[in-house]
Amino acid sequence: MITSAQNAKLKLARLLNGRARDRRAENAFVAEGVRLVEDALAADWPFRFVLFDETLNERGQALVENLKAKGCEVEEVAAHLMKSVSETETPQGILAILELPAQQLPMTNYQFILIPDQIRDPGNLGTLLRTAAAAGVQAALIPPETVDPFAPKVARAGMGAHFRLPVIPMGWEEIERVRKSASLQVFLADMGGVPCWQADLSQPLALIVGGEAEGASAPARELATGRISIPMPGGMESLNAGVAGSVLMFEVVRQRQ
Repeated sequence: MITSAQNAKLKLARLLNGRARDRRAENAFVAEGVRLVEDALAADWPFRFVLFDETLNERGQALVENLKAKGCEVEEVAAHLMKSVSETETPQGILAILELPAQQLPMTNYQFILIPDQIRDPGNLGTLLRTAAAAGVQAALIPPETVDPFAPKVARAGMGAHFRLPVIPMGWEEIERVRKSASLQVFLADMGGVPCWQADLSQPLALIVGGEAEGASAPARELATGRISIPMPGGMESLNAGVAGSVLMFEVVRQRQ
């Protein structure tokens, strides 16, 4: 059992809970909670190690046994120390240190890509990624102005989306190359755009959802080939970015079905 706050594994967990640059330098991120660790295991994600404590429930204990059977390095931690590295108010007693995915987008016949632009709130980005996974989006390309998609709060809000679709931080020049190679139309969510159900969303496309505070960035607007909006007969001026993106992604689903 780990009983020292100076243990190297605990230090790494604290580091990865902090800045994006540290996650990139260590090439790793944290998945906390039974559900996320289960999803990572089911996806055959590469694990560094797993930490757990005595508060872990029965489902979590079964997960620990599965991890051990798969050859993962698993260590028990004193409960008070586990709480010190947890990012949640009510820790579930388990977290995993996972490898960051490859930064290169897998080549495939892309029909539906999400680009969350200037999304600064981790909960909103996690919601967008969760919805993208549910709606059959093939990849999420994350521009530099958006919060780190592998931050702990984003990973938790994503509810396993990170293990179901490629989530790739990418500069605008590379995003443009992807767009050209896949011959994608690029629709920007914009209040002045065409109502979403009047646009042809059955064609191969990328959807840009801008942040609530500043909207879409200049590179995003330059990349866009069309603008779409969500009609709001109730008179509200805008929607939460996570909600707006979810509505639009499922309008794509509706049109394609």
